[in-house]
Order: sequence, then structure tokens, then C-alpha cells
Amino acid sequence: MTEADRNAVGLIGFRAWQSSSAFEDTYLDPVVIERVRGEFEVFAKETNCDLVVAEIDGAIVGWGARAGEPDDISDIWIDPEHQCRGIGRSLVEHFLEEMRSADIPTAKIATHARNVNAIRAYEGCGFAIVWQGLQWSESMKVELQKVRLEKPL
Repeated sequence: MTEADRNAVGLIGFRAWQSSSAFEDTYLDPVVIERVRGEFEVFAKETNCDLVVAEIDGAIVGWGARAGEPDDISDIWIDPEHQCRGIGRSLVEHFLEEMRSADIPTAKIATHARNVNAIRAYEGCGFAIVWQGLQWSESMKVELQKVRLEKPL
């Protein structure tokens, strides 16, 4: 991935985070906003995980990652201008196929509990909510309402 690609990945992640239906008062704190922007930038520049980008006409419009456990899809971020077009679903399906090929029995994904668009998209891919509760966000330094979804493979 080129330096420009890494910059695009960081920017898309941050823009998608800002546009999320899960936005809450905590996110209005300029310190939190800057912290999150910086985390996306660092992740994009330093990650060595399985990161896949989605492109339209040569421009990156979304990305997903599997950072952490082999059964976990850690990130799906779609540029707000390109959401609701099946890009996220394609990225999820790509990772599910990788997991099936590796004989991983269950796929996991998590999101903010108020991110109804993401939850709906994951449920459309066959995931079901298995846990909901508070979880510490290391990048934001706050507790967030989260859901974890799973899908048997």
C-alpha cells in the first residue's frame, strides 16, 4: 500500500466514524475527536494486519481489517459518500471467505450499540448479536455501549 493509500485509509476511517449514527456527546469533546483522528492515522500508517481496501475508479472508498484474533473482523469503514451501496457487505464477505478457508468456526465483529446501520448490515450478512454492554475504548479513553455479533461459519 502506498503512502497516499495509507492516508486515504486513515481519512476514510475518521470520516466514517464522524458520520456514524452512533455519535454521542462524548464525541463532541475536541480532545476525543483529535485522539480518534490520530488513532486512524497511526493505524493506517503502522498496521501489518490483514487490511483490504475497496476502490471505485481507482479511488479508495472503504476498507476493512482483521487486526487481533483470527476470528475477528476488527474494522469496516466506508466513506460516507459511498455508504449503503454494498461495499461494507463485500468487505465482510471477503473476510468471511478467508476465515472459512482457514477453518475458523465462528466469525466475530463488534460495533457501537447505537450504530444501527452497521448492525443492520452485519445482520444482513448473517451475524447475530451475542453480547451488549459497556466496553473501554483505548483510542477514545472512554467507555462506550458496544455490541458483539457472531456468525457460525
